[in-house]
Amino acid sequence: MAAPKKSRGAAGGQGRPGRSLALILIAMVALTGGMFLADQPTPRLGIDLAGGTSITLEAKSEPGQESAINKTNMDTAVQIMERRVNGLGVSEAEVQTQGDRNIIVNIPKGTDSAQAREQVGTTAKLYFRPVLTVAQGTASPTPSAPPSGKPSPSASASADGKAAATPNATATTQGRAVTDGLKADATPTPGASEGSTAPSAPAEDAAAAKLQKDFAALDCSSNASRSKAAQGAKPADSVVACSSEGDAKYILGPAEVSGTEVDSAKAGFDQQRGMWIVQMEFTKQGSKQFQTITKKLSAQPSPQNQFAIALDGEVVSAPQVNSTLSGSAEISGSFTQQSAEDLANVLSYGALPLSFKEQSATTVTAALGGEQLRAGLIAGAIGLALVVIYLVVYYRGLAFIALLSLLVSGVLSYTIMALLGPAIGFALNLPAVCGAIVAIGITADSFIVYFERIRDEIREGRTLRPAVERAWPRARRTILVSDFVSFLAAAVLFVVTVGKVQGFAFTLGLTTLLDVVVVFLFTKPLMTLLARTKFFASGHPWSGLDPKRLGAKPPLRRSRRATVRTDHPKEA
Repeated sequence: MAAPKKSRGAAGGQGRPGRSLALILIAMVALTGGMFLADQPTPRLGIDLAGGTSITLEAKSEPGQESAINKTNMDTAVQIMERRVNGLGVSEAEVQTQGDRNIIVNIPKGTDSAQAREQVGTTAKLYFRPVLTVAQGTASPTPSAPPSGKPSPSASASADGKAAATPNATATTQGRAVTDGLKADATPTPGASEGSTAPSAPAEDAAAAKLQKDFAALDCSSNASRSKAAQGAKPADSVVACSSEGDAKYILGPAEVSGTEVDSAKAGFDQQRGMWIVQMEFTKQGSKQFQTITKKLSAQPSPQNQFAIALDGEVVSAPQVNSTLSGSAEISGSFTQQSAEDLANVLSYGALPLSFKEQSATTVTAALGGEQLRAGLIAGAIGLALVVIYLVVYYRGLAFIALLSLLVSGVLSYTIMALLGPAIGFALNLPAVCGAIVAIGITADSFIVYFERIRDEIREGRTLRPAVERAWPRARRTILVSDFVSFLAAAVLFVVTVGKVQGFAFTLGLTTLLDVVVVFLFTKPLMTLLARTKFFASGHPWSGLDPKRLGAKPPLRRSRRATVRTDHPKEA
């Protein structure tokens, strides 16, 4: 019975190893070309290597809310700050707690630190409140009525239910007109326009009087006064507030829609009006609240048909409502692209559960990190040199294959890490460098596993070409299992850790995956090609595959023939 023919492509692609080598060569050229086309010839560096800014923020407790500073709220604040900074496109920013009340934010060099400081420190508590009284932003001995003859911005419903506001230079913030919804069923305070409802109890009279007194004394031209105007106020309280520009002051009713009801926000450019706007989508509940309050406000006289969007106690805008609005809203006015994107970023990622005060902001130099990097690179070079010496002494000619494979792995790792900088914000820090150095041993171990399997086959009496192919399935299983364990460890480490340790885990996982690619597409095909050369096939003493040095048995065929003759002796 004829034996089945062996497929030409079997045994790990013995017949066409050139295809795999060509594929990995093309990949290397493409990655290198992409690196230079992206103008990113080197990987981005983290703050410990490139320097940057370190910001320390201290949590502040509001009166009567001292217990709010707890681990849960601090962890939530860290997560929100991370999302905000990442929303700016910052790479390798670190946000972590320090003690019970402090949060440390490290921002690498090359980032607009002033913009990032504003983003991480802004509490972004957003409320939509009805306007009860509005006046000029300076202090006055008696409550002021709305300036006559000076129109407020108006809000109108568009076809898709969006609100659109027209900015006003007097009673609202200059260049930030906003539309949103607020309830109009709040009890107006004395001194507002006609139609106000008088307090029904002495306690309410006292509260209203205090509110009017605070309103009269409020001077919005001072930054300190603006920041303290609504400090400690609860959403259910009526408050006094300044515009963010300080040109107007308000008495605002209780919050009727919270910023938590904003489902998403994005900045965009309105081609028709030629201005930057921030578009907001409400949650289902927020949309209902928005519709209810705009319906009530549209029936009120001025200024009680206005609603204010108060961000961290300051009125961003206070447009009028002329009709019932629902669905979504937009913030429009004299935004720049940057200011519109900043506001959308803050609204998208939510409000911080606590207020924070900036304790310090220091510039971090890369001198210490540079020294550590040099020490690490020296250690890596020494380790690589020892690996090379071991390979040359023990494996001789096979060391050539191992060194070429290490070179290919290094090129792939370097180009991919350089491209991941602009792609996903990856930045190389000291732990990541350590991960790359550890990967040298992992990659070298894969070559050694394969070489030892080939030597085992030669010891069994096989010639080199069959030994290369028979050794591959056994080595392949061992390599895959080993790399899977390494990758699993890196993945777990990446998930359960934070900060710089994630850089170590990410680099270790990346290089482990590249080890599989290099062994399958480069090391094995190259070994197949070199097995056809006379130097390796003849078992040259410097090839590392000399049968005599390996203690090879006699050829397997001769052994089988001798066994057959022994089992079937001739009859006498």
